[in-house]
Amino acid sequence: MKLSIERGTLLKAVAQAQSVVERRNTIPILANVLIEAEGNTVSFRATDLDIEVTDKATAQVERPGATTVSAVTLHEIVRKLPDGALVTLIDDSAAGRLTVEAGRSNFNLATLPKEDFPVMASSEYACNFSAKAPVLRRLFDKSKFAISTEETRYYLNGVYMHVSDAESGKVLRCVATDGHRLARIDADLPEGASDMPGVIVPRKTVGELRKLLEDDDMIIAVSVSETKIRFATPNLTLTSKVIDGTFPDYTRVIPQGNTRRMEVDAAEFAQAVDRVATVSSERSRAVKLSLDEDRLILSVNAPDSGAAEEELAVAYGDEKLEIGFNAKYLLEIASQVDRENAVFLFNSAGDPTLMREGNDLSAVYVVMPMRV
Repeated sequence: MKLSIERGTLLKAVAQAQSVVERRNTIPILANVLIEAEGNTVSFRATDLDIEVTDKATAQVERPGATTVSAVTLHEIVRKLPDGALVTLIDDSAAGRLTVEAGRSNFNLATLPKEDFPVMASSEYACNFSAKAPVLRRLFDKSKFAISTEETRYYLNGVYMHVSDAESGKVLRCVATDGHRLARIDADLPEGASDMPGVIVPRKTVGELRKLLEDDDMIIAVSVSETKIRFATPNLTLTSKVIDGTFPDYTRVIPQGNTRRMEVDAAEFAQAVDRVATVSSERSRAVKLSLDEDRLILSVNAPDSGAAEEELAVAYGDEKLEIGFNAKYLLEIASQVDRENAVFLFNSAGDPTLMREGNDLSAVYVVMPMRV
């Protein structure tokens, strides 16, 4: 195998591959990226056995072929090469070496045979549809903060993507929760998605997927089966196993009868929470909200480190209410608001609180209160 490729193109392809590779693994081949050159295309494939990513790039291929080399090492080399350099990759399979040349730089890397590289079993996808990158980006970006990190409740370690009923009709919905907060985001149902099985997309896959969704004009082809999900652009394909488990009935925790309504400037609210939380003890990070007519007082009282208080003008016309929250949860939820105002709907100091963006019902957040 011998090929030449522009450094920027190579860096983009290898960066995507090496981010999937697990740093610590007991199977040496899983640390490698599979490079396959044919025609005028070179593809880079990496896997951790749960996720597989394949990135195609244009190259001048003198001799077609395939080999595998350390993904992290190749990425580091290419990253440090000068911008605009032309990189030549030459594989000597008999010696088990890959030569990387660029200008006066020359690297000689150990390779492993391509036959040893695991290929993800192909799957029959029950459902295929296309969606615009900004639509998928919004669904996953706004829900991923609520993904649980508790390994014991593994079925919460991802975003539950499924078809659901909303007031406007059927929607494509993403939900994530860790038991303390919940995010439920809706988008118009893409054509062909109505038969989609509900799947839990793992946290790592959600992180990797973000890189496919950078380009606003990109159309993403989505394929879903009971066990796998695939996201593809013309040059990049991300295939992932889904979490084998049943996502809980999240509709039971979304309060329906919260009538105490507070409207507040989302950015001002987030900044005020951040400021008063500075003095709170790291363990509890509790912030108290004291509501009165058109007035909100945020306060923190940490006996060991001090106290803080800040007043905000809000739209609130109900009876007085005092309620406490984890500051980190409040900040994460407030930072999801794209519009100017956040609307909080309370019931009592012990009940879950609902938050949404203005009158938009396509993004709903729930946060559990704390005792303060």
